[in-house]
Amino acid sequence: MMRYLLPMPWHTVMLVMVWLLLNGASWGQFVLGVILGWVIPLLTYPYVRGHAPIRKPVALFVYMFRLVYDIVVANLDVARRVLLPNRYLKPGWLAYPLRIQEPFPAALLASSISLTPGTVSVEFSEDSQVLYVHVLHLDDEKALIDFIAQRYEQPLKEIFGC
Repeated sequence: MMRYLLPMPWHTVMLVMVWLLLNGASWGQFVLGVILGWVIPLLTYPYVRGHAPIRKPVALFVYMFRLVYDIVVANLDVARRVLLPNRYLKPGWLAYPLRIQEPFPAALLASSISLTPGTVSVEFSEDSQVLYVHVLHLDDEKALIDFIAQRYEQPLKEIFGC
């Protein structure tokens, strides 16, 4: 019965927190945030059912803070590179070998890469074994693959237990 009334409790908590951060903390906003945090997951649960469940929610919050930090650092790096003459840019393509087989964590990995300025996830290969990424400045392909694997993919594997 509880699973029917509150199908995605962590999503509810996150929605309430984001609502309060965006609209300010007051009792009225809290009540509205709780209502939206309950109704939105209730309506969207049939569409997300079947994706890998979050096994370690604390690791998810650590991952989110790490991603925000990386976004800020990448913004500064891209701004520096754009302000320098273009001869210092070495754009390139990266074929990232995926170790995650679950579709939802793989999509989160692609989204994390695209959210970080200077990189864009373009597409998955037909067999979902490779993620193609365009990079604004590619010095060392192996180093970037290792960075993505360590910084993003390994934590996602831990969070979703895949």
